[in-house]
Amino acid sequence: MRTNITDPDVQLLVSISGALQLDYENPGTDPWEGSPFQWIVHTRSSRRKGAIGERLVAGWAAAKDLDVVRSPNSEADRVIDGHLVEIKFSTLWENGTYTFQQIREQTYDVLFCLGISPFDAHAWVIPKAVLREHVIGMTGQHTGAAGQETAWMKDVDPSNPPSWLRPYGGTLREAFSVLVGMGRGKS
Repeated sequence: MRTNITDPDVQLLVSISGALQLDYENPGTDPWEGSPFQWIVHTRSSRRKGAIGERLVAGWAAAKDLDVVRSPNSEADRVIDGHLVEIKFSTLWENGTYTFQQIREQTYDVLFCLGISPFDAHAWVIPKAVLREHVIGMTGQHTGAAGQETAWMKDVDPSNPPSWLRPYGGTLREAFSVLVGMGRGKS
């Protein structure tokens, strides 16, 4: 592999590229630098991040001695302690909030939202009825507020979530309490 650039025009382009790099990166200000979750944020596509989020939740729930199996259909991601669970994953955005996307009216009992910050995690376990009241049909993701197919929970500030969301978690410990408090499901 050739590593020595001798062409003066290519050298000039390399020099300009180096100067431009500073406009596109903020060296030393990456909040994910040194984070155990950095590999997820910087090297994975959105689709892969979603799959990783599902596996993180499944592994965490299993490690907490909850019964976890794959969903019998594509309407939910997992069955956790007998409850059909749809899982949404977000990493912390630059503005300090999470955005949980592609929330649909499907067959599941609860939505598990997992948010990962560089050195922290947040989680909410939201019953379907609460989603219908505050999210589904209310916050259209692709076609504005009138959109019905997909919804999102945008700009969820983990230090100050909306009041309707607070009873359903915040920390992983609180989300676990919500899951356990639901009792064993029928699925």
